[in-house]
Amino acid sequence: MDLELKFPIFLVLLIPAFFLIYLYFKQITTSRSPEKVVIGCLRAVLFLLIIFALTMPQILLPIKEEMIIFLTDRSASFEDAENGVLDWLDESIQSKKGNQTFAVASFADGAIVEQSLSNKKTVLDQFNGKLKTDETNLEEGISFAASILKPEQSGRIVLLSDGNETVGNSKEAAKLLKNQNLELDYVQFKQKFREDMSITKLDVAPALYEGEKANLTVSIASNVEKSAELRISVNNQDILHKQVLVKEGQNEFSFSHIASEPGMSIFKAELAAEGDTFIENNSLYAVTNVKGTPRVLVVQGNQEDPLVKILQSSGLIVDRLIPEKLPTTLAGFLQYQSIIFNNVPGTKVTEQQMNLIEKAVKEFGTGFVMLGGEDSFGLGGYFKTPIEKLLPVDMDIKGKKEMPSLGLVIVIDRSGSMSGNKLTLAKEAAARSVELLREKDTLGFIAFDDRPWVIVETAPLENKKKVIEKIRSVSVGGGTNIYPSLEKAYQELKDLKLQRKHIILLTDGQSAAGGDYHSLIEEGKKNNITLSTVALGSDADRNLLEDLAGQGKGRFYDVTDASVIPSILSRETVMTTRTYIEDHPFYPAVQPYPEWKTIFQNGIPKMNAYIAVTAKTRAEVPLISEKKDPILAQWHYGLGTSLAFTSDMTGKWSGDWANWANWPNFLNHIVAKSLPHYDSEPFRFTIEKENGNTVVHLKAEDGQFLPLDVSVVSQNGIVMDTNSKPTAPGEFEVIFPNKPGMYFLRVKQTTEGGQDKLFQTGFSVPYSDEYLLKGTNRELLSELAVLTGGKELKTAKEAFRPLKQKPKKKESISEWLLLAAFLLLVFEILLRRLGFQPFGSLLHLLKKTSKKGEQGGTEVLQQLSRAKAKIKANVENKREFTKAESKQEIKKENRQDQEQTTPVKRKQTVAVVSPEEKEERMKRLLEAKKRKK
Repeated sequence: MDLELKFPIFLVLLIPAFFLIYLYFKQITTSRSPEKVVIGCLRAVLFLLIIFALTMPQILLPIKEEMIIFLTDRSASFEDAENGVLDWLDESIQSKKGNQTFAVASFADGAIVEQSLSNKKTVLDQFNGKLKTDETNLEEGISFAASILKPEQSGRIVLLSDGNETVGNSKEAAKLLKNQNLELDYVQFKQKFREDMSITKLDVAPALYEGEKANLTVSIASNVEKSAELRISVNNQDILHKQVLVKEGQNEFSFSHIASEPGMSIFKAELAAEGDTFIENNSLYAVTNVKGTPRVLVVQGNQEDPLVKILQSSGLIVDRLIPEKLPTTLAGFLQYQSIIFNNVPGTKVTEQQMNLIEKAVKEFGTGFVMLGGEDSFGLGGYFKTPIEKLLPVDMDIKGKKEMPSLGLVIVIDRSGSMSGNKLTLAKEAAARSVELLREKDTLGFIAFDDRPWVIVETAPLENKKKVIEKIRSVSVGGGTNIYPSLEKAYQELKDLKLQRKHIILLTDGQSAAGGDYHSLIEEGKKNNITLSTVALGSDADRNLLEDLAGQGKGRFYDVTDASVIPSILSRETVMTTRTYIEDHPFYPAVQPYPEWKTIFQNGIPKMNAYIAVTAKTRAEVPLISEKKDPILAQWHYGLGTSLAFTSDMTGKWSGDWANWANWPNFLNHIVAKSLPHYDSEPFRFTIEKENGNTVVHLKAEDGQFLPLDVSVVSQNGIVMDTNSKPTAPGEFEVIFPNKPGMYFLRVKQTTEGGQDKLFQTGFSVPYSDEYLLKGTNRELLSELAVLTGGKELKTAKEAFRPLKQKPKKKESISEWLLLAAFLLLVFEILLRRLGFQPFGSLLHLLKKTSKKGEQGGTEVLQQLSRAKAKIKANVENKREFTKAESKQEIKKENRQDQEQTTPVKRKQTVAVVSPEEKEERMKRLLEAKKRKK
């Protein structure tokens, strides 16, 4: 048993304490009474107890229980060893002793308990914990295993891994184990040979000119010699596809490519080989900026208008896409300097695609132009979408127009199949529709499963916030029965005196029962009720819904992506009013913006119609209608510029503008205003991986130490959380969490003269080193064991060998010391107040009591002996008394005889004796006999 002081520094208090005791004894030298000496000694002991208690003394008591934690690697590079690990664990645990407990934990990119602490000799059959296997974080695994042990409980961690850590610093974790008296052993497993080859590098110049020959270098590492298929693409178009012979070790292949398309070009190299272990390491990206003629993307349907030809005639490179073919990654949009939506309905653009466009404009300066038409702006369903966010106008006309009275009932499926994102988006869509309506408009909301549930009674809107809360409270229900719900919606609108009455039906399933839909809809037509339907997903009854919309004089939407539901419902709400279109011919007015006035110096043509919108606060409005509505608006959004032209390109709405001589010049000027203005190469950069983070090192060409505005965006449009800091004049460091994939970098720097320098590029964060087969890192495993006093285990039984550091638990005795000090203080106070006399009497009493206790048994025997003697004496006395009594009787009889002979004389001499006197005499007689004896 050992003693440990937690705060030994408090022992210095002994110096002043002993000094005070010394002064006390010196003071009582002249009159040193026993009481004062005892009090001085008590005070010395009291000081000693309190000071010793302050040091927090702890007694170290041995613990018999030993704890072993098995820590197994489940990363991708070690996954083939899983069966061997389980067999080894089973063999090891059979050698466990009764006082030993164990647990099993696993780790990769994270750590988890597979089997909690147990003293039974049973182990799991398989690993069930879910982990990301693309990294090996030994540091986190070791720290997690140590946390399973009880505080200050020594034990052993047995590491089963190949030791190839890709994240963290396991040596730091091992040092902490040493401080905790924890041992770390390791086991080496022989893994079977696995064929693998990987692309380790793809090099291309960061900037090229249009028509320049680009040199491409692809580096491939392989642990086997075999042929493989190599493919290289630019912006998803193949430029090379061939068989190459890959030798064991490092290989380099060089190719050339003529940069024919200006803008950002994303090169991708892909490798395919038979029997390859990992596919994760078979692709890499590289990015270059090609200088040349601006490239724009025109998105439109099947309408015919001269827009594309007009832009091409001005020298721009124009790509045309239908909305269904829009890119689904950020790279697909960044290759264009401007994106033009020409009468594109928002119901055909997913929420994710809108988000990507918004990020391209805001973060990378890509231009955006929206042109009007029957499927554009509010009529296209863009209310409260990312596209509305980046435009200089709002889709809602904010009550400026006198709209017809409107009654709208939304009928939404809430069956089990709508659970999750479907119902959430449907409720959000309904909420947007509420926001578009005026407070005097009438709204009803019905959710249905196997029967209708009226969530919002069909009535004029009074409290939009409360109605939206009710709609968002809808939960998932049971089956699907359409007809009763649709019938309920028609009944709600039937008798209302409104100019427009409309029903929107949305479902993702098929009705369990039929109904007389034809009669219901025909009756509704008589009451001016129209019906639109939305089929969501592949299980919806498209034939029925399309037929219902056709009969109800509404629109049918076939939806595969649920994210377009909000656009559909907002579009339906806007189209029902039919007042967003201003179709009275007029002459737009030109506002005092010099760059635009020159185009209209020879006059302005007549326009037939436009879509009513509201200009945002910071927007510039060069053209307005006679009702002060924006015809052309522009503003800066982030680093990009967006413009809105609310009339169309066909001439149906734009009227005389389509035949105007300056029409091509006007359209080209709109697109030119949207083009970004940035320098292609004001910075050079390199990419590194440090401590689980990706680090971008930027170096300015001019070496100026000016602040930067940096943004890093992933391929799917997520803005990364970055930390930017200067490291030297003209050099900067951008740090963000490491995750393999394609990223895009935008840098903005404002010079001392107030000019902005913009730079954009892309880069690839390569796959984790986890997917590079390196064998077992014996050197690291051995170093970890040496740091903690562990070793390599040759046999499974060694895992349960006795611990070098015997576990001990600490018991604090400070409380007992303080209790003793308190009692001693009470005794010292009593001694000073009362002196020795009460304690002397108490001591005597205690002594007497103690003596009685010691003599208790002897006294009992003596009392028994005395009682026995007394009984014997009483018997003897009775015998003597009997003899004396006999003699007295004889004498009495003689006296009676004499009295009878001489009666007169007897009367004169005999005295009368009382019984009391007789008894007294007998006592005296007995006492006399005792004295003789």
